[in-house]
Amino acid sequence: MARITGMRIGDLAARTGVGVRLLRYYEEQGLLAPRRTAAGQRVYEPGDVETVHRIRRLLEAGLGTKVIRTVLECACGGGGDVEPCLDPLLARELERMDDELARLARHRRAVAELRPGARAGAAAG
Repeated sequence: MARITGMRIGDLAARTGVGVRLLRYYEEQGLLAPRRTAAGQRVYEPGDVETVHRIRRLLEAGLGTKVIRTVLECACGGGGDVEPCLDPLLARELERMDDELARLARHRRAVAELRPGARAGAAAG
């Protein structure tokens, strides 16, 4: 019987603090590509630990999985470094986030104006 080298999904979950279901989701989204045993079990490489950490950082930065997939294809080195060719993509994401922040600010002002006394306070000031 051939010995399997690499980590099983539970091992990767333990090493990264990311749940098994979420790791499967990352695979479904094309962010992770584990090898499979003859029995179909996932086998991860040591570098997948850093990939999962990178995915988490990119998600926390507000990027969607489609964008993250592109970023991971161009990632170079540890710590989330990316190739300069990704700058236009990241610039578009920043613009999208700025637009979203402006939209949220408009909504916030509108909700604040709905509060009791908001109009009286504005009229008095």
